[in-house]
Amino acid sequence: MISPKKYARAAKRLPEGFKTINEFFNYVYNDDEMIWMGQNTNHLHEENDIMYSMLESVKNKDYCKYPPPEGFPELKDLILQDLGLTEGYDILVTAGGTESLYLCMNDILDPTNNVITCDPGYLIIDNFASRFADHVKSIPIYNKECGYKLTPELVRENMDENTKLISLVDPLNPLGSCYTKGEIKEFADMAIDNDLYLLHDITYRDFARDHHLVAKYAPENTVTVYSFSKIYGMAGLRIGALISAPDVVDSIKTIVINDLGTNVVAQKGALAALKSKPEWLGRIRDTTRGNQKIIKEAVDNVEGAYLPVYPSDGNMFVIDLVETGVEPVNIAEYLLKKKIFAREGAYTSKLFGHRYLRVSFSIPQEQVEKFAFHFEEGMKALRSK
Repeated sequence: MISPKKYARAAKRLPEGFKTINEFFNYVYNDDEMIWMGQNTNHLHEENDIMYSMLESVKNKDYCKYPPPEGFPELKDLILQDLGLTEGYDILVTAGGTESLYLCMNDILDPTNNVITCDPGYLIIDNFASRFADHVKSIPIYNKECGYKLTPELVRENMDENTKLISLVDPLNPLGSCYTKGEIKEFADMAIDNDLYLLHDITYRDFARDHHLVAKYAPENTVTVYSFSKIYGMAGLRIGALISAPDVVDSIKTIVINDLGTNVVAQKGALAALKSKPEWLGRIRDTTRGNQKIIKEAVDNVEGAYLPVYPSDGNMFVIDLVETGVEPVNIAEYLLKKKIFAREGAYTSKLFGHRYLRVSFSIPQEQVEKFAFHFEEGMKALRSK
């Protein structure tokens, strides 16, 4: 078995030929042949209203003007309508969900607080929380007993009178696990009873088979983080939003640095994305769910490899490799040589990164089929060494 410490050392090394992480990502980004399975981005949108609206915005030179500082009112209304949160909520459009996360942590937390997150999870949340709170309790969830997610029971066992915020990434990056309506209601009751906040990151919501908003049950205690990066395929445009009760959003507005508004071209694309969503959402969901099956067949053909969460309610999941003897770093490097960008586990877990490879599958089917072939091929080759 590969130890976490040994794996952590291995994961810090860059692929051969690269001196910095920025240099590596520049290479991956600019290689037109690269199959992008390493950052959960969506490559399934064809030429549609999203693209055309942004091209028209550029043609009209909209970018010469600053947009409204909190986001176009029409865009704010459409986001709330998309979530079914039309009354008693306010919204702030941000430069991506990541900015929303940072603003929430900065405003809500103080040095006497602690924050509950999970491992595996989106580690930048832990990073942000540690800047403003006393400490972060990252609860291990990589096991069948808890369903590979942060349960209300686990939170109760780990919270105390100084717990101020619980982070729920739902569906969860990197595992693809999702919360039931009962679990969401239980978290809402917990937040109300203990006067704490729930940070509900719903970046992958539209990939899920069934999804429920905490905000509908605990509006005064919930900050919902919304992103256009994934289902809308707009990752590089950096646009998102945060939604909460008006007094919470008013407080967050007092610490905003970017008071001249979010990228105007991105907002025009976001408007078109929300308006056209019924036209393309079903196709993208069907494709990603079909792609999961292709990957599962390949994983089932590799002795010792398995999918802890299947089917995933996101556009990603992890492939556990610990019983194969192949380090995730090594198969990731093998795949990179085949023009396939996947991500080893250290990116999303401090405790379990030595176990798994994370792959996303909101890409064309033929690219997933290429991954499946080279994954099986690569595991066989690496095992023989």
